Amino acid sequence: MKMNVLSALFIALIMPFQLVAQITLMDDAGQTFVFARPVQKIISLAPHITENLFAAGATSQVIATVTYSDYPEQAKQIPVIGDHSKYDLEAIIKLKPELIIAWKSGNPVDQVQQLKKLGFKIFVTDPYSLEDVAKNIQSMGRLMATESIAGEQAKKYLEKLKNLATEYKNKTRLNVFYQVWNEPLITINKKHIINHVIDLCGGNNVFEDLPVLAPRVSIESVIMKNPDIIMAGMAEGREDWLKNWRQWKTLTAVKQQHLFTINADWITRHTPRILLGAEKMCDYLDQVRNKS
Repeated sequence: MKMNVLSALFIALIMPFQLVAQITLMDDAGQTFVFARPVQKIISLAPHITENLFAAGATSQVIATVTYSDYPEQAKQIPVIGDHSKYDLEAIIKLKPELIIAWKSGNPVDQVQQLKKLGFKIFVTDPYSLEDVAKNIQSMGRLMATESIAGEQAKKYLEKLKNLATEYKNKTRLNVFYQVWNEPLITINKKHIINHVIDLCGGNNVFEDLPVLAPRVSIESVIMKNPDIIMAGMAEGREDWLKNWRQWKTLTAVKQQHLFTINADWITRHTPRILLGAEKMCDYLDQVRNKS
């Protein structure tokens, strides 16, 4: 009888720790995941996922990723198992990840389904708004049991976002054409996170109503829209993209020399660094406002 009492006490003592250790989390596809302990072996299928994992407190948990996962510095040391659209399945099988984190809007459905058929757990993320970046980081912190680090990063991010929103809330609206690519000419619609940055800074995306997330447009359609500003997200050394616009001298943005470039990594990735891109974009719009 005495042993039974002791056993009951022991079970009662350890149960709370078991409950705390269990991790239950729903992803952006509505799937519920349950882990008995923090996830230690993760493969990331997008550069922004890799970046957010480190922002959430990852140290050695990211065991593989895809090309262009180059931030923070330690991400460059992680093995690469392909690009965002095609993966080395043999390498993934050998690594035996506990979890693969995919990007719903960026990773091909057939490739992700193939990984599922092989028995891998696929946690789907799909950050849409600027606020979703913080949510994304908190989810990753939950998976790795690094909630304190992830929570602090998310808090700082949201505070900075709120400050920018307050500062630019009542600014004069300006019409912006944002160029993603030059040949073919590609822009973004209102569902793209870059559009949220433009709106945050007091800008109107001239092609926000197009039905495709990253639509092709013609030079003639840009001329018809006649934006106040033309802005291109590009890697260093691609300034020629904007030089091509200078031949269209009837455009207001060209006549007023409102042609700007912005670091593509800052503005396209769903990570805390997108606020660096937002600050840059807001500054460009202010430069135009201050000229008038």
